[in-house]
Amino acid sequence: MLDAKHIKAFEEMVGRENVYSDKAHLIAYSYDATRTRFEPDAVVFPRNEEDVSHILAYCNEHRIVITPRGAGSGFTGGALPTNGGITLAMEKHMNKILEIDMENMVAVVQPGVVNMDLQKAAEAVGLFYPPDPASEAYSTLGGNVSENAGGMRAAKYGITKDYVMALRAVRPNGDIIRAGKRTIKDVAGYNIAGILIASEGTLAVITEITLKLIPKPKHTKAYMGIFPSVEDAMNAVFKSLAAGANPVAMEFMDDLVVHALKEKLGIELPEDAGGLLIGDVDGNVPEEVEFQLATLEKSFKENGAQDFIVAHTAEERDNLWVARRNASPVITIYGSKKLNEDISVPRSMLPEALKRIYEIGRKYGFKVPCFGHAGDGNIHVNVMVDGSDPKQLEEGHHCIEEIFELVVEMGGTLSGEHGIGTAKAPFMNIAFNDEEIQLFKDLKQAFDPNNILNPGKMGLPN
Repeated sequence: MLDAKHIKAFEEMVGRENVYSDKAHLIAYSYDATRTRFEPDAVVFPRNEEDVSHILAYCNEHRIVITPRGAGSGFTGGALPTNGGITLAMEKHMNKILEIDMENMVAVVQPGVVNMDLQKAAEAVGLFYPPDPASEAYSTLGGNVSENAGGMRAAKYGITKDYVMALRAVRPNGDIIRAGKRTIKDVAGYNIAGILIASEGTLAVITEITLKLIPKPKHTKAYMGIFPSVEDAMNAVFKSLAAGANPVAMEFMDDLVVHALKEKLGIELPEDAGGLLIGDVDGNVPEEVEFQLATLEKSFKENGAQDFIVAHTAEERDNLWVARRNASPVITIYGSKKLNEDISVPRSMLPEALKRIYEIGRKYGFKVPCFGHAGDGNIHVNVMVDGSDPKQLEEGHHCIEEIFELVVEMGGTLSGEHGIGTAKAPFMNIAFNDEEIQLFKDLKQAFDPNNILNPGKMGLPN
């Protein structure tokens, strides 16, 4: 518990109206999308960068643990105050779009800005911010940067790191630093911005983000490829891209998801559909869009597609996307709890990876419905268990561990977009050797020698 003198010190820094230690606030800031709960000792809402600097300097002096937090929408526990201390909540005050620079196609934002709010502001002036995590309607850009969030448009446009040009941040001792520049090229000094991206708030607190924007494409159409098997669909992914297709998104759903969509929501899909690929293509002229669709259709059908459907209106496009948007909730027909992982492998390995993931699931007796961002090799693997059965939960985690070992063996990674946090921390030694993990610890020590910033995350010490 924090002493009353510390609470009073925070109140003097940011005002009494921005410091809370009542039970309601502690509960509200105790969890994220993992539904695991750890209560902080206090919640503090900084008003600006100077407040962040003063808070961190004070906490560093008094060895008070800090957990930076955006919207708390993460799936791996990165924003959980597992060691108590204060939750530094950025969404109340530090939530402004500071600038949209039309001439240089750049946006400058505070970390509490919601992803979709920036997208809308950019599109209102004919520009485009592509990263679109599933939580875009509520997740904040500070959290997106801290986790290096992905999204459905990553197949063509990349992920958060591809749009971060510069950051302002506060080190644990209160020092304010700048990393990167508002320039296309910058090779002066170490890439500190790159180190802070995906660092999950363990190294510094981000206070300002400079993001690259691009011109918004003028035309978009959606498509759906229907395949008799998962293997056919996965072969079509990398072969169509190698053939010259460049879709905005190429989302995958396996036969288990297709069955669940039919059973739970009554969505009409072919009886023998073993896998679906759904996505968008875009371009500045209609001919570009039509070329992309033709390339996809040809490649899909060469790889066994039973049908290739194109949406010609906004309503038809929404109807095609209904299945993908409901993939996650419907799979609860297979178990009350899903152990949801976001593995990523080289795209050419997708057919073999999915085949062996299903084999591992059968070995343990679990259904493992899979869906996700096949266009960039990032699949959501869901080991379905009875959440009330401790033995099934234990076996489910063993199943996940084998899947991680398989993925790393194939040149893949533990996480394509959710990060490590606490949920994947026990598996870091599968993906990294002792020397690499020591390097992470050395970086942490250099930035945060007193270990006050989000300790215990990413497999780093508590």
